[in-house]
Amino acid sequence: MNEREARVILFSAIEGGHSFWAKEIYGSSALNVYNRLLHNGYDSIKYAELISEIKLASFDAISSAVAALDAHILIPGDEFWPHAIEDLVSPPIALIAKGNLEVLNVDSLAIVGTRNPTNYGARIAGDFAAGFVDRQWVITSGGAYGIDSFAHKGALIAEGSTIAVIASGIDINYPAGNTRLFAEICETGVLVTEVMPGCKALPHRFLTRNRLIAAISKATLVVEAAFRSGSLRTARDAAELMRPVMAIPGPINSPTSEGCHRLIGERAAELVTSVADAVEFIGINQ
Repeated sequence: MNEREARVILFSAIEGGHSFWAKEIYGSSALNVYNRLLHNGYDSIKYAELISEIKLASFDAISSAVAALDAHILIPGDEFWPHAIEDLVSPPIALIAKGNLEVLNVDSLAIVGTRNPTNYGARIAGDFAAGFVDRQWVITSGGAYGIDSFAHKGALIAEGSTIAVIASGIDINYPAGNTRLFAEICETGVLVTEVMPGCKALPHRFLTRNRLIAAISKATLVVEAAFRSGSLRTARDAAELMRPVMAIPGPINSPTSEGCHRLIGERAAELVTSVADAVEFIGINQ
């Protein structure tokens, strides 16, 4: 058993975003945590299920299953590991990625927002994506319907690369309507997930993946978001990492812009109205 094998086995058994195990693994090593779990270094009753899972797990079987999907397991120290995510309080134990892994360490802008955008929001997401692609940036989003999809498409139409951080296994196209989009993303960009193949996109996994979107990116732009929106979580995750956060204003009576106005009103995000505004704000705050 070596460090890589131990980390991959722990990754297969521990849900992403688990603060205790992330702290334990990054505080010492995956191999140390693995050995302690097997030799009563942790409460054997409290963690009985986890201990049972890692005893049954096979590094070779996990690696083969991921490779069969034309995907790769990334751990800290690997060439394409996105170092910026280690700024998180609970960084991922590992990642599974498919596509052009090189883009994971290119400057990227996160563009996030509602799943039910107006025509205005859809156009703005695509325009900002294209504008940053023209400046050799990558666009990061969550692969969902709405603003996410328009951001990804805007980057692709501008002949750039985009990163989709998904909440399901790399073999599950969720949402199914974006199956073709995911295939197009993999041609020049990359799909990334923190969960094993076969895992469904459960509600809590969207929240934990939002922190990855914020961490991979140098800055975050919220295009349209309701007053209570997962996109606001991404914005706050970015702010906690001291990354620039921006928001697009909308009509004062538009429900889809309430979240953006809330961020701007609380001074949690900078109001931007053009790509040039965003570029200048990010440059000042690097």
